[in-house]
Amino acid sequence: MNADHFLELVRNPFKFRFFLLSKLPSAYFSGVRVRYADEDKCVVTVPFKWFSKNPFRSTYFACLSMAAEMSTGVLAMAHTYGQSPAVSLLVLRTEADFQKKATGITSFTCEDGELVRQLVRDAMASGKATTATMRSTGVNKDGETVAQFAITWTFKVKAARVE
Repeated sequence: MNADHFLELVRNPFKFRFFLLSKLPSAYFSGVRVRYADEDKCVVTVPFKWFSKNPFRSTYFACLSMAAEMSTGVLAMAHTYGQSPAVSLLVLRTEADFQKKATGITSFTCEDGELVRQLVRDAMASGKATTATMRSTGVNKDGETVAQFAITWTFKVKAARVE
């Protein structure tokens, strides 16, 4: 199964850190890490450290956004990885609610894998773009909600290339 193969790559710390360093260096240097991933759920953490802090002694909102997006993006990529025909994905919209200062490790959890799985199937069956608003909630070490994100993704079957 394609999703399992992709998730094996994500779960391999060396391979995924190399991916972050080469494709998303700001996430790598900010300390954004995937802590858990399966076909339905992804947990991503971002620490409060020198590279991710703001002048207000909390984690910079852009670093929180990276972690939230990654928790949804890993699920989106897992369900589009290796599909034939290929399925493209793109973030259309991001909404955020910040509720508490992030002063330590913040863990973002998205549990919308089944939603993505179905929308990718729908896009492949119809050939039309589908959209999903995926939710990611960030909590601190005490389980208090720091931020909630709603990230809208679009999935579309790529047109066949004529050579």
